[in-house]
This record gives sequence, structure tokens and C-alpha cells, in this order.
Amino acid sequence: MGHLRVMVLPIVKARWMTAGGALLAAVAAALPLSNRRTEIVQVVEKVSPAVVNISAEQTLRQRPSVFDDFFFGFDGRSRERKSQSLGSGAIIDPKGIIVTNDHVVSGASKITAMTKSGLELECEVVGSDSDNDLAVLRVRKPDGPLPAIKMGSSADLMIGETIIAIGNPFGLSNTVTAGVVSARGRSVKGENGQTYTDFIQTDASINPGNSGGPLVNVDGEMVGVATAIIGGAQGIGFAIPVDRAHRIVNDLLRYGEVRAVWIGVRGRTLVTGEENRPRGFRVRAVYPGSPAARAGIRDGDQIVSIDGTPIDSQEAFETMLSTRGPGLPMKLVLRGKPQGERTVTVQGESPPPGIGVQILREEIGIAVRKSSDGYRIVSVDRDSLAAQAGLRSGDYLLGVNGTAVRGPEDVDHVLQRDFNKTSLLMEVGRGRYSYSLTFPLE
Repeated sequence: MGHLRVMVLPIVKARWMTAGGALLAAVAAALPLSNRRTEIVQVVEKVSPAVVNISAEQTLRQRPSVFDDFFFGFDGRSRERKSQSLGSGAIIDPKGIIVTNDHVVSGASKITAMTKSGLELECEVVGSDSDNDLAVLRVRKPDGPLPAIKMGSSADLMIGETIIAIGNPFGLSNTVTAGVVSARGRSVKGENGQTYTDFIQTDASINPGNSGGPLVNVDGEMVGVATAIIGGAQGIGFAIPVDRAHRIVNDLLRYGEVRAVWIGVRGRTLVTGEENRPRGFRVRAVYPGSPAARAGIRDGDQIVSIDGTPIDSQEAFETMLSTRGPGLPMKLVLRGKPQGERTVTVQGESPPPGIGVQILREEIGIAVRKSSDGYRIVSVDRDSLAAQAGLRSGDYLLGVNGTAVRGPEDVDHVLQRDFNKTSLLMEVGRGRYSYSLTFPLE
């Protein structure tokens, strides 16, 4: 019996262990996942393969100085040096379409995107828009479909909801930060002095290098494009809402540029007397025959909101137009005398052709014509702004609002974009000299 007991016990023990192991496995399968695999962990696992680190290389040519001649001997050839910027981006199409910030890739001669898995992708710029600080890249030779992130919506973002940023701050690749949506519709002044409007504010850390990376919600959808625009900000990050980015990206992919949206009004920011804070946007001129004129908008009307979004400044008005493409109707709430508050529907259009040259003629008082040696002023109206500034026939028109112009198409392009600006900067050439002049636009 003793020998029999010795032989039987191991068999019974083995069977018990097998049955017990199955039981334990069944119990484990029925239990919920570890609390450590939070929704943030799951989102990061889902979207991080579609986040890329971007390296943009720029070749700068530098002419030799007198110091170079003194120390190294005379050499008339220009010298080259390379400058590199680092940023982030998100693959939004498996075919290799990447969205990032314009300032990350502006002027780059070579752009490389690296995925989390270490795959290096050579990219080219499809189109970029400095006003919205967005750029679209295309991978030149993808080996196959790439992991892509889904673009969601920023229209229904809730204050306090969880938000996650993934990017390349200070060159630390695939860095994840998390926080909440702190505010929507923020207007902030960047380091370059430009005022940015309609931004998402978050307490998820966004630093140099994060620029162009995605902000995602807990469903793994991109709701913003991170941008580092305020130096030294502690615990404050900003992002371009994805609804605006979506419209800009679509235009860049389809046209290579962002199409201007025109309703035919010029206006000015209303400010409070003592605090000098923006408190509204007042129309001061309506272009005859424009969508605004057809909708009944008049001089002196205050635009209170567009499609439910409050408008408190000229920048806010222009930002709202930039999120809508030509052909889309917009509901504007107006406040004006004597009828008080009213709502009108305006359909944005592409600016009419020739409007730039028309503005120069009617508001500045010059006529210009393209010639074999440049773009010349051919006549100046007496008592016009141009005449008061001393312009005369034969002067060259070199640039408008900081953009070089070589013909009427260039002038149209600039003034279609800048139709609502309250002034016009003109660069004029005479002889060996050039002059910058600023004209008010009424």
C-alpha cells in the first residue's frame, strides 16, 4: 500500500495542478484589466506610431566679411553653413501625408520624418501657410501604408476634458504629456509680436520641439496641432484647433495654397476706453456688390458672432473666415442702429479677380503696368494718397505688405489675402534706392 500511495500521489497532484491552472486562467480572463492600463496608456499605444519627429535642414549662404578677409585671406566665394530645426508631426493619411507647423519646415532644403519604430522618411513640402502656421508634407517614397491618426473635431471640446500631447520637445523623441483642456478660443501674442486667435489652451506641457505634434482626446482622435508660441510659459500650452487645420490642410493638398475667403467688409477692433481691451469688431466699409452688401450689412454694424462663435476683434473675425472655405454660408449676428440685433446669412466667396489693382487705383491713387524691366507706376492721381506721399510715374512697385510683386497677379494675391487690413505697406523703387511707405485703407 505504501508503494501504491507513492505512485498515485504524483498523478493526482499533476491532475490537480492542470485543473487548477485552467481555473486560474479562467478567473484571470474574467477579471478586468489592470488599472495601470489607463485610457491614456491605451491612447498612446494607439496613436504614437503615427507621430513623427521632424528634422528640417536649411542651407544658409553667407557672404564673406572684412573679418574673413583679414583672418583667412581674400576669397570672394560665399560660404555655406547648415541650420537644423527639430519639430513634430502627425501622419494623417496612410499614403504618407503629414501635418506639422509651418515654422518647423519653413525654408528647409531637406526634411526627414522619423517614426517611433525608427523608420526614416524623406519628405517634401506640399504646401504651407505662415498666417495659420501650418504645413503639409508628403513622404517621397513610402514602402507601403503608414500608420495614420484620425482627425477628429474641435467644435465640441469640453473644458476640463483629458487631452494628450505627443512630440519631440528639446529633441526628446516620443515624449508624452497629458492634461486637460484649460480654455478654448484663446487669443495670445507670440514671440514674434503677432496675435494668434482661436487657440486651444491646455496644461499639457508643450515646449519647443512639440511644435506640429498632435493633441489627441481619449478616443485617440487628433483635436489640435500643438504649437510653442510663448517662450518661458510654465504649465501653459497652445494648439491650433483641428477644425481650422482640416480646412487649411484640404486647401494645401488641393491647391497648394490656402484660398482666401471674402465677404467684402473692412472693419476695426472696438476697444474699451480705460483698459484698452478688445470688445468687438465694427464694420467701417462694405464693398459694393459683395456678399456682405447683398446680405444687408452696413457701415457701423458690429459683428457679434459668426456661426455661434463670439467675435471680439479683427483677428477673431479673420480667424473665423480662415476656417471656412469659399461657397460656405455663415450666420452672422449683427448689432446696429436703429434695428438693434439681427441675424443675416452670408456666403463667402473667392475674392473677385483684379481687386488688388483696383484697390491701388481707387484707394491709393496709382495705376501700374508690367513692363520689360519691372512693374512700373504709370500714373498718379492728383490729390491722392500716392501724390501726397510723393510717388510719381516711372517709379517701380517692388512689394506690397512685405511680399515681392512682379505683376498684377501678385498684387491681387496679396490684397485678396489682406483685404481686411486697415493699412497697406508699399515698397517703391526709384533709381538705385527703394522706399517703404504706409497708406491707410478706408
